[in-house]
Amino acid sequence: MLEVPDPQALTGAALDHIKADEFMPDEERGHAESAVREDESEALAYLVDPTDLVVDIPGVELAQASWSSEPVEYDPESLEWDLDEEDGVYDEENDNA
Repeated sequence: MLEVPDPQALTGAALDHIKADEFMPDEERGHAESAVREDESEALAYLVDPTDLVVDIPGVELAQASWSSEPVEYDPESLEWDLDEEDGVYDEENDNA
């Protein structure tokens, strides 16, 4: 889970990154800038390289990476957001709260 408290800063950083990419063709640059302005997940995808996340982990080689995201309303009181429970399964019998 990732919270984006300042979407304008995220979008701005992604646009700066796209502008500085000397290898990106102009046609692709225009598309990228438009996508980043419309969707924070696109902005994040331009700033985070999945390869960088695993490159230093011994025995791991990234074969393929993809992004998936959706906006959600976060309610810390909701059982849906209990990060201590695995796979979203809530066990009422063992709840010690």
